[in-house]
Amino acid sequence: MWVMKQVRWLVVVLSLVLMVVGCSKPPEAEQKAAKSAMDAAMSAGADKYAAADFGAAKKKWDGAEAQMKDKKYKEAKEAYVEVKAAFEKAAKGVEAGKKAVADEVNAAMAAVEEAWKSVEASAKKVEKKMKDQKDAWAADVKAIGEGMAKVKEMVATDPAGAKAKLGEVKAMVEKWGNAIKEMAAAPAKPEPAKKETKEKKN
Repeated sequence: MWVMKQVRWLVVVLSLVLMVVGCSKPPEAEQKAAKSAMDAAMSAGADKYAAADFGAAKKKWDGAEAQMKDKKYKEAKEAYVEVKAAFEKAAKGVEAGKKAVADEVNAAMAAVEEAWKSVEASAKKVEKKMKDQKDAWAADVKAIGEGMAKVKEMVATDPAGAKAKLGEVKAMVEKWGNAIKEMAAAPAKPEPAKKETKEKKN
C-alpha cells in the first residue's frame, strides 16, 4: 500500500517536471514564423497600405517579444501564433489599400490640375506685375508640369509615393495662387514721371 502511494507520487512529480520542462523551452520556431510573416508584410507595403492592421500586428509582436524576454514561454508561443496570423491579415489587405490610395490620388490630381489651369489663367492677367518673379514663375511652371507627369507615372506602382509627390505639386500651385491673388489686388505701380529739364532763359 505504501509502495503504491510512493509510485503514484513519483508519477505525479515526474508529470509536473515534464510539463515544466516542456513549457520552459523557448518557442523559437513560432518566433521565426512570426518574424517571417512580419518581413513579408513589410515587403508587400502593409505598413503603408494596411497601416491599421500592420500596427495592430506590430503591437502583438512587441507583446510576444516581452513575454519571451520574461521567459513566459507558454504565453509567448501562443502570442507568436497570433502575431503570424495578424501579419498575414495585414499583407492580404495591401492590394485593397493600394487601390484606395490610387483612387484618392487620381481624384486629388484632377482637382490640382483644375486649380493649376485657373492659376495660369490668372497669371496672364497680372503678367505686368510679375516682372520681378518671372524667373521663379518659369522654374515652377516647369517643376509643376514635371511633377504632375511623375504623379501619373507613379500612381499605378507606388500610390503612396505618388500621393507624397502630389502634395509637393499642390503646395506649389497654392503658393502661386495666393501670390497672384495678392498681385491682382495690389494697385498698379504708376509709371515713373519723366523729368523735363527746362533751360532758363536769360
